[in-house]
Amino acid sequence: MQPRLPEGLHEDIIQNDPVTRLRHKQQDPKATPAATPRAIRLIAVFKLFKGLVLFAVGMGAVRLLHKDLAFEVERWADIFRVDPNNYFIHRLLEKFSFLDDRKLRELSVGTFFYSALLLTEGIGLWLGKRWAQYFTIITTSSLIPLEVYGLTKRVSAPKLVVLLLNVAVVVYLVIEVRRNRGSREAGA
Repeated sequence: MQPRLPEGLHEDIIQNDPVTRLRHKQQDPKATPAATPRAIRLIAVFKLFKGLVLFAVGMGAVRLLHKDLAFEVERWADIFRVDPNNYFIHRLLEKFSFLDDRKLRELSVGTFFYSALLLTEGIGLWLGKRWAQYFTIITTSSLIPLEVYGLTKRVSAPKLVVLLLNVAVVVYLVIEVRRNRGSREAGA
């Protein structure tokens, strides 16, 4: 014969059991990535894409260390069968002529840092983490003044599109954070 627990104690034990709490947490739809809004997933994919592209640029900069950049540009132009007298090839050679090993190292460190930042944002947003929304708001909005400054130097359609996209991301995430805060406070 098993000893009987006082009434209500059995339910208290079950509710406070770590395994039971873990099950309830796993069944909470807000805790799953599927509850992440589609727009946040889209922002996450955008951030992950930019992060991977920058990682590739950083790797390319590291691979160009201690090499003749003009030779490398001409070699790639030959591989892709581009006319060596092409205007764009000459412009690319002009831009690369200012890069030395020190500048390439600085470029690679900067791109790796920014890539890590974007990948962190993207993964956090994809997983539906609230900290990632705040982190993305802070980092993206902190770069908007630099983009505006870049537009004052030379206006171009791609720069304008990037600026507008980043402003839209910040505005959307601020609205989303406020909405989540309001629903969380109402549910508490």
